[in-house]
Amino acid sequence: MSRLSWFVVGLGLGAFAAVQAKDNPQVKAATEELIGAAKEFGNAVADGYKEREAELNKPKSRPSTKKQ
Repeated sequence: MSRLSWFVVGLGLGAFAAVQAKDNPQVKAATEELIGAAKEFGNAVADGYKEREAELNKPKSRPSTKKQ
């Protein structure tokens, strides 16, 4: 089969799966849970990035060079 044929078959199967999943409440619940987990993960990554960026941008303290 040509690439175009595989593309059309993939579109058809995707559309069929979307229609079937739309009517299934279990799939809706699982999708909502997955979206929530992905948002939570994204927020955790963003928080970690901001924390590390602040850590790297903080001024460095220099040790005292005075001799006693």
